[in-house]
Amino acid sequence: MTEHRPSTKQLVLVTGPSGAGRSTAIHALEDLGYEAIDNMPISLLPRLLDGPAPHRPLALGIDTRNREFSTTGLLDLIDQLTARPDTELTTLYLDCRSDVLIRRYSETRRRHPMAPAETPEVGVRREQSLLAPIRDRAGTLVDTSDLNVHQLRKEVERLFTPAAGNHLALSLHSFSYKRGLPRGIDMVFDCRFLSNPYWTPALRALDGRDPRVAAHVAADPRYQPFFDRVLDLTRLLLPAYEDEGKSHLSIAFGCTGGQHRSVMLAESLTKALAEDGRQVSIRHRELEGRKADERPV
Repeated sequence: MTEHRPSTKQLVLVTGPSGAGRSTAIHALEDLGYEAIDNMPISLLPRLLDGPAPHRPLALGIDTRNREFSTTGLLDLIDQLTARPDTELTTLYLDCRSDVLIRRYSETRRRHPMAPAETPEVGVRREQSLLAPIRDRAGTLVDTSDLNVHQLRKEVERLFTPAAGNHLALSLHSFSYKRGLPRGIDMVFDCRFLSNPYWTPALRALDGRDPRVAAHVAADPRYQPFFDRVLDLTRLLLPAYEDEGKSHLSIAFGCTGGQHRSVMLAESLTKALAEDGRQVSIRHRELEGRKADERPV
């Protein structure tokens, strides 16, 4: 997070579709020392901030069940808070694919708040349409489709735990193009042109973290020039993003299966940036997807 003066009021607005993990995120922020308020009437928030700066930062959960909720009202509130010189605002939007939200509601047999007398699918579609403009305005977006409760808490902790030294948090991702691009990614690199270890029987069951797979990918004569240019570009852009006040940057590598080449590239770039003294985390979407676990609530 960016540096702030002692008088600055820190506020995180947490929103997103029902079932995407808002409660989990609020609890994670509370454990980080935030004063958490869930679904306070929107009209009361400016009055809350008119007083002296609180001793703790605030985390406010807002969703469509709020009695004063409206898309225009929340966008106006974000504009007002952004314009206040005494307030440091972060809008955290928890996103999730429609099919995952529908499955979560079907599994729990809960009624969707946007369609209590209709199917969860109707509610999910209606709510996502209502929230689309807010999603577009959010400064921080986390896609919880493939995250369990513990992974979501870890992601929130990574994003909102103040870091010493560099304040731009980096996350590296690997993924399979078969399953589509991850949401909320800032920079994407396609590495499907590199030699694929999948076609070597001894390497097929391994992944890009294995030294044998890494050596296979690195042996492609196109690998080193590609990696060097990606690293140079990343090093060029990071100071510019910091100057703009950006607190988080996500970079993803994609390949066919998300198991070998993209994993190896993400690991290599993570290591290089960590050696530069950068705060870096890493996620391998397809490798994590092998394990079935509980989902955010």
